[in-house]
Amino acid sequence: MSGKAVGIDLGTSYSCVGVWQNDRVEIIANDQGNRTTPSYVAFTDTEILIGDAAKNQVAMNPHNTVFNILRLIGRNFNDQDVQSDMKHWPFKIINKNGKPVINVEYKGEKKDFTPEEILSMVLVKMKETAEAFLGTRVNNATITVPVYFNDSQRQAIKDAGLIAGLNILRIYTGPIAAAIAYGLDNKAPGEQNVLFFDLGGGTFDVSLLIIEEGIFEVKAVAGDNHLGGEDFDNRLVNHFVQEFKRKFKKDISSNARAVRRLRTACERAKRTLSTSIKASIEIDSLYEGIDFYTSLTRTRFEELNQDLFNSTMEPVEKVLRDSKIDKSQVHEIVLVGCSTYIPKIQRLVSEFFNGKEPNKSINPAEAAAYGAAVQAAILSGDISEKIQDLFLLDVAPLSLGIETAGGVMTPLIRRNTTVPTKKSEIFSTYLDDQSSISIKIYEGERTRTRDNNLLGTFNLTGISPAPRAFLIQEY
Repeated sequence: MSGKAVGIDLGTSYSCVGVWQNDRVEIIANDQGNRTTPSYVAFTDTEILIGDAAKNQVAMNPHNTVFNILRLIGRNFNDQDVQSDMKHWPFKIINKNGKPVINVEYKGEKKDFTPEEILSMVLVKMKETAEAFLGTRVNNATITVPVYFNDSQRQAIKDAGLIAGLNILRIYTGPIAAAIAYGLDNKAPGEQNVLFFDLGGGTFDVSLLIIEEGIFEVKAVAGDNHLGGEDFDNRLVNHFVQEFKRKFKKDISSNARAVRRLRTACERAKRTLSTSIKASIEIDSLYEGIDFYTSLTRTRFEELNQDLFNSTMEPVEKVLRDSKIDKSQVHEIVLVGCSTYIPKIQRLVSEFFNGKEPNKSINPAEAAAYGAAVQAAILSGDISEKIQDLFLLDVAPLSLGIETAGGVMTPLIRRNTTVPTKKSEIFSTYLDDQSSISIKIYEGERTRTRDNNLLGTFNLTGISPAPRAFLIQEY
C-alpha cells in the first residue's frame, strides 16, 4: 500500500485527522494551527472555502455556507429529521429525486451539490492537512461514523471518500475508535468493562466494551443520531431570539445574517460556561442598528437544555441492559466528544454511576481520530509492536432480516450480535407451485419492513412446483 494511511474523525461540527508514526499517534494541526477543523464549506463569487476560512465568513455569507452535512448524508429529503433541521439552516435544500441537494450561489451562478460532494470537500481538506504535515501523498484512510449510521449512510461516506480521492480502508464507529485510544495507554490487568459516552456536535453514541490485553470486544451499542452540541446551540438561539423580541419588539428569526451572528455568540457562550458560571453576549448592531448586550448563566443554560441532557441517560441504560451488566460492574466511564466538556453532562454521568468519576485520560476532541489512526496503521501493514496485538470484535448496531408475508420484518441477525457472523433459518413457500422467491434484506428494529432500511433484493429461482408451505428453503 503506497503512502501513509491516516485516521479521520468526521464530525458534524468539527473534523480531526491523525497518523501513526514513530510508534505514536500524531494529531495533525491544520494551516491555522488548529488540531480540529470546522466541517464547513463556503461558496463565494471567486472560490470555495473549507474549514476555518469557511466558518469565519459565515455571518457575511450565510446562504452559501454549508455545515452539519453529516445530518444530511445518506438520508431522504422527506426524512423527519431533515425537514426539522432545514428550519435551522440558512442554506437552501431542494428535493432531487427524493434526495436532499444543497443549492448555493457560486461564482455568480446557482449550483446544486449533493451531500456527498460537500462532504468530499471536507475530506479533501483533511487529506491536504495530512499531506502538508507528512510531505507525501495520502491515498488511504479509516473514517469514524456515528454508531447508528445505517448502510446507506456508510455507503455515502465511502462515496464521498472516492470523490475526495481517498480509498476508505474501513469505517469505524466513534466510540470504538476512542476505545482503541483509551486501551492503548491504559493496559490494566484482567478484564475491564468500559463504557464510552460519546457526545459530539450532532450525534450521541454509547458503547460498552470488554477490554483485556489488547482484545476489544463490543458488547452493546446505543445512541441518538440527532443529539449533540448543535441542538444545545439551537435552544440558546431560540431563547435569545425571544429575548430580543421582548426587549425591542422586533423579530430577527427571518434575518439569516443576524441569526448566524447570534448563533456564533451562543456557541462561544456555551464553551465559556464549561469553565465559568456566567457568560456575556455582546453583539454590536445585531439587527436594524440595535446592539444586543445580554448574559447567560450556567444554571439557565442547563435549564434550557434539561430535557436534552437528561435524555442522554436512556441509551446508557439500554447498553447496560443489552450487555446484561449492572452499572456497579462498570470499571471505567470514558467521555468522548466536545459536548462532554459541559459540567452538567459530567455530573449526570457521575450521578448515574453512583458518584463514580469519569476517566479523563484521553482528549475527548481527539480520541476518535487517535483510534482511527491506529486502525489505519494496522490495516496498512504497520508492524509496530505497540499495535500488533490489537484485536477488535465489533457488533451489528442494527438487526438484519428479511421481509416475510404481509411486509413483516423477520430478524435473522439481532442487533448487538458480534460480527462477522452467519445465521440460517428455515422458511416455507407462500403460494402453491411457487417457482421463485424474491428475498428482500432489511436493517432496523421496526416490525414492518416499510419502516426499516432496504439493503438489497435477490431472487431465488428454479424451485420445483409443490403445494405452498411444503417446500422448505433455508437462508
